[in-house]
Amino acid sequence: MEFRRVFDTIPDQFDRYRPRYSQELFEYLIRYAKIGPEKSVLEIGPGTGQATDPILQTGCDYHAIELGEHLYAKMKEKYDRFPTFQIVNDDFITHDFKLQKFDLVYSAATIQWIPEKIAFTKSFELLKPGGVLAMMLTKSDYKTPNGELYEKIQKLYDQYYKPDIPYTYGSFRYKNAQNYGFIDFEQHDFYGRRVMNSDEYVSYCGTHCDHIVIPEPYKTAFFEGLRNVVVENGGKVIFNDTYVLYLTRKPQYS
Repeated sequence: MEFRRVFDTIPDQFDRYRPRYSQELFEYLIRYAKIGPEKSVLEIGPGTGQATDPILQTGCDYHAIELGEHLYAKMKEKYDRFPTFQIVNDDFITHDFKLQKFDLVYSAATIQWIPEKIAFTKSFELLKPGGVLAMMLTKSDYKTPNGELYEKIQKLYDQYYKPDIPYTYGSFRYKNAQNYGFIDFEQHDFYGRRVMNSDEYVSYCGTHCDHIVIPEPYKTAFFEGLRNVVVENGGKVIFNDTYVLYLTRKPQYS
């Protein structure tokens, strides 16, 4: 199974435990891209809506494309009541958007699963002149705020982290959008904090693609070990989050 498809095996857990993004990030993005009624937006791989609500609630003409059939069904369940909501269950890489064009194409921790050339070339083609490509992701630091607990967690990784599928991603370079015709590349960082109890932390870890594919008997022992070590060391895990927003745009041709 491809890593980009593995999230579809846990739609409810994914919906509950994947991190959301800061309100400040969305306020900046909406203002920058001038999103509102009469504007057309495409979200690539929305999952179960971790970055959907603030954009959809602007009243824009919202479109999404979601690869996972169960994630797609969860999106339909949550958002079909909105009159401007539209979603297709298909692969961005191969989907034919026909003559559709958008004022904003955006991705929340999704575009990096697509080969760079396809991701940037197709996004560029889908944008109207002057349209914006926005890419966001979360970088989480739980080493700094957790001290000795972090070191104990790492020992569990050394002992049990043996995924069936090697994780070979991580080479996607957001700045390379400039090599495909995009201009005015910017990065903006926003900040947040999460505190989880032992059960929440284990459930959250269970939404990481490379953790989902840990085989038994390692998987059960790993997650039980995580729960126990958190309980024995204060009962909580703190995350200092950085929400990274990359912005770039298609030139406004005369």
